[in-house]
Amino acid sequence: MEQAEHRYRLVRLMQLAYSGEKAAAYAYAGHWRSLRSGVECDTIKKIEKEEVEHRLAVGRILEQLGAKPAWWREVLMGTIGSLACVGCFFTGWFLPMYFAGKLEHENVREYDVAASHAHALGLDELLPLLSEMSATESEHELFFSSQCLGHWMLKPAVAMFGWDPVPVIEQYKNVSIDT
Repeated sequence: MEQAEHRYRLVRLMQLAYSGEKAAAYAYAGHWRSLRSGVECDTIKKIEKEEVEHRLAVGRILEQLGAKPAWWREVLMGTIGSLACVGCFFTGWFLPMYFAGKLEHENVREYDVAASHAHALGLDELLPLLSEMSATESEHELFFSSQCLGHWMLKPAVAMFGWDPVPVIEQYKNVSIDT
């Protein structure tokens, strides 16, 4: 792959991540507010804060690359995040947990692929940050995955939406699920 292609893909991933972090933060704002106070609520509140921090970091990466967020993606993801924020009050407990885990699963991969493009471009100074964000997203994925285990809706959700948290738990068996 040529340098121009690596740069294009890195910028595209960072634009997706920037707007995706916005949607996630909006969704988690509703998610923790829809829960009773306690460990779940506090953990999701912390995750919301980390998503905002990731958005700021990705914004700095975009600036470094001389790129800007995709305005249409900002509008789209802001709308999706706002709808998810409100939806958390109406969909029950399981669906927000399940879809948060699915989302976080994709975020881990996104930051790992971005790191490979950054490395190919010689932007190794970005690798620690991208690795840190991937690790944080892995913690989020593990938290939400663990919440879904044993719920009666898990099998139908896996059949309908294709994401299964069980392999995530198996992968991290020796890792604490506290974020």
